[in-house]
Amino acid sequence: MSAARASAGKGRRDPVRNRQRILKSATDEFARHGLGGARVDRIAAQAGANKRMLYYYFGNKDDLFLAVLEGGYASIRSAEHRLRLVDLEPEDAIRKLVTFTWNYYLAHPEFLSLLNSENLHQARHLKHSRQIAAMHSPLVATIRGILRCGLRSGVFRNGVDPVQLYISVAALGYFYLGNRYTLSTIFARDLLSARSRRQRLRHMTDLVLGYLRK
Repeated sequence: MSAARASAGKGRRDPVRNRQRILKSATDEFARHGLGGARVDRIAAQAGANKRMLYYYFGNKDDLFLAVLEGGYASIRSAEHRLRLVDLEPEDAIRKLVTFTWNYYLAHPEFLSLLNSENLHQARHLKHSRQIAAMHSPLVATIRGILRCGLRSGVFRNGVDPVQLYISVAALGYFYLGNRYTLSTIFARDLLSARSRRQRLRHMTDLVLGYLRK
C-alpha cells in the first residue's frame, strides 16, 4: 500500500478529524444557504465523507446545525476569554471588547449568517443545547466585574445591567453589518469602506463609553 493511500485511510478512521471536516463543511453550507436551503449531500461531499458517516457523528440535519451553532459560539467566547479583559482598566476593557466584537464580526460573516438563520427558526435549536448557557456565564461575569471595578474607581455610573450592555455592544455591529447593503444604498455611502469601518468603530466606542461614564 502506498504512503498516500495509507494516510488517507488513517484520516478516514480518525473520528476527531472526521468531525472537524464535517463541521467545517456544514458551517460553510449553512452560512451560505441557511438551514432550509442547506443540503446534507453537499455537506458530505465537501467534507470528503458520506451521509452515513455524517449521521453517525451528528444524528440528523438539525443536530448538525446545532453542533455548528455551538461551535460558532464556542469560538467567539474562547477568543473573548483570551482578551484578558479583567487585567485592564475599566474603560480600556470596554474599548477592547467593542473593538474585538466589531472585528470578529467583520472577520467571521458566516457567524452572523448562522445567527440570522437560527433567529428565523426562533432559536429552536439553541433551546435544546446543553452547552450554550455555560459558554455565556463567564462572559457576563467578566463584564459585571469590569462594571463593578469602574464603579469603584468612579469612572462608571451605577445600575448598568451587564447582559443589556453586551446586547447593545453586539447590536451596534450586528445591525450595521446585517443591513449594510440596504443602508449603503439608502444613504449612498459604502459602509464597508476602510474609512466607514473606522468611523463606525469610533462611533460605537464613543456611544458605549458615553453611556457608561459617570
